[in-house]
Amino acid sequence: MLVLNSGSSSLKYRLLSGAERLASGTVERIGEPGSPVADHRAGLEAVAARLAADGLGLDSPELTAIGHRVVHGGTAFTRPTLITDEVVRGIGELVPLAPLHNPANLAGIEVARRLRPDLPQVAVFDTAFHATIPPAASTYAIDREVAARLGVRRYGFHGTSHAYVSREAALLAGGPEANVIVLHLGNGASASAVSAGRCVDTSMGMTPLEGLVMGTRSGDLDPAVVLYLARTGGMSLDEIDTLLNRRSGMLGLCGDNDMRAVTERLSEGDPDAELAVSVYCHRLRKYVGAYYAVLGTVDVIAFTGGVGENSALIRERALAGLGALGITVDPVRNARGDTLVSAEGGAVKVAVIPTDEEFEIARQTLSVVSRTNRG
Repeated sequence: MLVLNSGSSSLKYRLLSGAERLASGTVERIGEPGSPVADHRAGLEAVAARLAADGLGLDSPELTAIGHRVVHGGTAFTRPTLITDEVVRGIGELVPLAPLHNPANLAGIEVARRLRPDLPQVAVFDTAFHATIPPAASTYAIDREVAARLGVRRYGFHGTSHAYVSREAALLAGGPEANVIVLHLGNGASASAVSAGRCVDTSMGMTPLEGLVMGTRSGDLDPAVVLYLARTGGMSLDEIDTLLNRRSGMLGLCGDNDMRAVTERLSEGDPDAELAVSVYCHRLRKYVGAYYAVLGTVDVIAFTGGVGENSALIRERALAGLGALGITVDPVRNARGDTLVSAEGGAVKVAVIPTDEEFEIARQTLSVVSRTNRG
């Protein structure tokens, strides 16, 4: 099975046989000036060439399916879906909700379908895992007719990561009925509250801008700030969009969006880095507390993503002061990066679980293909 994650200027791929990784890699700088990879067709042809060099060509009769990551499924696609012409049109209609992502996802799908029209191909949606969020959590308190007409609601993102990590975390608590808080912390960051395998709340909203402080995104913000920037600051909507998505977050606070560089500056006593980390961890702690309240009880808090998996400092500071909730971090285990970094006897397990979005896409793709074959 081949998994494709087609971004605006990159194409990640992984070839799997069951759980075994046979090949993986990334084609970068697609369509950029001076790049030898002119478009996504050329990118997928480059993937095919790499696989063929390993004796695992894209035209191999052993290849049984292709799974594609699609960022936004809206309310139309709430589960992994066998790709048809109608599904392609539906993904295209959702481009206004994800103008940077869905077109790139579609490009990968269209090229792969041309190259292997004989294979079942499956779309796995980032938003689908969050489709179980109840109306109280997914509804914004604006005029309901406007919201319905324009599709304004909480969708949530990073769904494949939250699905994989929450399932793995539940195993640490003894079974699928566990209540889990997942903290996916990378350049993009999101939190989710998962009860018995079902997402009941998540921090990202209609777009990936809401929620936690991120590498370059602001996260939660008073909506009137946007009006103020326009009316008083004289900024255009495009300028505000760029500010909040590309010049905010850790980059806006201290000039660095790489957490490794920020924590190094922190260790040197840099006050801007200290403020940035404090804001970042304060927001994390608020979401942990909020989702504890949403769930009622918590069995596991799982850190994942590049920052979540690798920064002991962020894990420690994000959960500091939550001992009354049964949440404590063992400094030795945390420094080692053990799977369980919670203190012995703590009521809530704190875990570090590397995410595997490509494996999750493959798992969901297989479930659709198996269902289709049985049908």
